[in-house]
Amino acid sequence: MIMSSRQFNQDTGGAKKAAKKEPVVITTRGQPSHVLMTMEEYDRLKGNRTGDREFHSLAGALRDNSLEADFEFDIPEFKGVFKGHEFG
Repeated sequence: MIMSSRQFNQDTGGAKKAAKKEPVVITTRGQPSHVLMTMEEYDRLKGNRTGDREFHSLAGALRDNSLEADFEFDIPEFKGVFKGHEFG
């Protein structure tokens, strides 16, 4: 699908919906300038595999629901005394 910058600005939701089916080429003055696609399609094109996930934020890593992200762990108990740094 191809849409102008003006169309994209007026109907961003429609562009996102269309990008679920196929990449959306956005034009500026009639020339292709950007492509809108799903993150899954971007990862596929970039070559990211399940084990090679690249997260852009801590929240992205925390919401990862792949099998590799599902594991048990014990948080060790901190038995020391925390003393803050004294300034001045």
